[in-house]
Amino acid sequence: MANKDFKVITFEVIELTKQVAEYINKESLNFSLDKVETKSKNDFVSYVDQEAEKLLVKALKKIVPEAGFVTEEGTTTKANGEEYLWIIDPLDGTTNFIHNSTPYAISVALTYKEIPVVGVIYEITREEIFYAWDGSKSYLNGTEIHVSKTNKLSDALIVTGRPHYYMDRYPELLNSFDFFLKNTHGLRLSGSAAVDLAYVACGRYDGRYEFNLNPWDIAAGVLIIIQAGGFVSDFKGGNNYFIKKSSVLASNALIFNEFKLKVGELFVN
Repeated sequence: MANKDFKVITFEVIELTKQVAEYINKESLNFSLDKVETKSKNDFVSYVDQEAEKLLVKALKKIVPEAGFVTEEGTTTKANGEEYLWIIDPLDGTTNFIHNSTPYAISVALTYKEIPVVGVIYEITREEIFYAWDGSKSYLNGTEIHVSKTNKLSDALIVTGRPHYYMDRYPELLNSFDFFLKNTHGLRLSGSAAVDLAYVACGRYDGRYEFNLNPWDIAAGVLIIIQAGGFVSDFKGGNNYFIKKSSVLASNALIFNEFKLKVGELFVN
């Protein structure tokens, strides 16, 4: 792969996310709902998201100067033709943040030719940093992590999300809730796709699924899960999910086929 030290880059990103988390924590002390803008129904943004993204972009430009950007808040649009791309969500779990709930996180990934090579997720409220780079293991605050060893879907704890644009698939979404509530150890909705994927990587959840996800929701988490021994695909079993909106499911290797088959049945498209 390209001549980059992805381990060094990863630790530079970790230090950067710590600095940006300090800003987010500071702003959370006096934040109120009147400072929230609505991008679309149930899709919110605050000045904290926007300023955090600007801080990330400014510093990441120095870490890999030739890289482009794919960002949630659109504070930069340099993403045409570059082999390297930073994929950034400055505050994944904004709805939780604006309601003084948890979890919420910073998610930063670096991709090379659309393949993630660096992934960092900083869950701010618990000060947990999940990370991996191309060829590494996956880590949580310096300790190696692995996906769970649950070997049956019926014994799994599953997590999902409610997409911002869900009404066209609302019956399928409700059917999936019904199935996983009745046929597994439980179904969770945390409000942060990035954190959920990190939790799959360290075995707190056994699997996660959701449709209409953006690349900044998942790029870092996908790498961390894979390096932790897990599997990831779209609902059809493919891997077409990094640079455009897509469906994503992830789990440990032991339940992946069963999980993928069931999700494919529930979401007929």
